Amino acid sequence: MNWLTSLPAVVLVVGGLLLALLVAAVARVGVRALVPVEERDRVPQIATPLMPTLGAAFAIFAALTLASEAGYLREAEGLVSDEAAAASRLAWAATSPRVQSEPIHAALLEYLQTTRAREWEATTAASGDNPATARAIARLERSVRAEAARPEVGTPTGTELVASMDGVTSSRRARVAAASRDVPALYVVTLVVSGLALIVNSGALVFRSSLRTSLLIVGVASVVGLSLALLFALSAPWSGAFIVSGHPLDATIGDLKSGFFDGVP
Repeated sequence: MNWLTSLPAVVLVVGGLLLALLVAAVARVGVRALVPVEERDRVPQIATPLMPTLGAAFAIFAALTLASEAGYLREAEGLVSDEAAAASRLAWAATSPRVQSEPIHAALLEYLQTTRAREWEATTAASGDNPATARAIARLERSVRAEAARPEVGTPTGTELVASMDGVTSSRRARVAAASRDVPALYVVTLVVSGLALIVNSGALVFRSSLRTSLLIVGVASVVGLSLALLFALSAPWSGAFIVSGHPLDATIGDLKSGFFDGVP
């Protein structure tokens, strides 16, 4: 399902609408072709009572799924903010008395830039095994721990440096774990089937109507198609149509470049 969630929003919307409208048209024609003439009077009697049930089922599934995915997107944005906050704490900790801040700030800047360039989208965001990012964070770890081990730095400052570094790595692990999450396939299949069943049932209700009257089911088909498109767009914040904003990390990168943490005006 990764290939589907990675499609642009326009493709998802157009594809969802076309699929829904195609199913509606096929349902209308299919009922005419498959139901014997002597049994066609029974079609509305069967399809009409099913509409509230199918509509409610799809509405419940869609509401729960979309609310969950929207909440997950907000959670992903919160993880990025936490990672930026952890990086800022480390940058400030490096400005403590008797601490040589330049190596730490340089390594932190390299790590953040590499993360944004190499580990923000597609499969690398979920795997967390990009070689350049791994080298950058290893260099940052060595710089921080080497500085914290210097006797003149002192235990409280050294502890603060190590704790701040642990915050950066923990935030990164949380981001990578969140990026590897996926919507359960069975859940998606259930939602898609319930939506298609609703469209087919709507098509069965208007199989005897004129083409103009049959256009009334376009509304139902459009809602189903757009709901499915929105689901796939929201379900992959690091590789889908809505990529999580890296602005918090970009702001920290800008502060490191400008010398903000060193007190440079």
